[in-house]
Amino acid sequence: MVNEPQTQPGARVVLFTRTGCHLCDAAREVVARVCESAGQQWREVDIDGDAGLADRYGEYVPVVEVDGVQQGFWHVDGDRLARRLAAPGPAQGARP
Repeated sequence: MVNEPQTQPGARVVLFTRTGCHLCDAAREVVARVCESAGQQWREVDIDGDAGLADRYGEYVPVVEVDGVQQGFWHVDGDRLARRLAAPGPAQGARP
């Protein structure tokens, strides 16, 4: 894997997953590919390690957020994610 998602705390993209989720496996591949292409960092959060996140996302995983804004769940649209990453992030003055 090119990105090490767990080591990217300041990443624009966060992928919420859970162990044993086949949709999460597919989403991880899409996020890794799109973020690598866009030169963006991403991180992955296993919701099963946090009761609050497990309650919040439950069976909706995988969930992807960009700049703290949920972009979708269950299926990550690579084209949509790429368009969102092409927009300026909060560090460049845009609102999340």
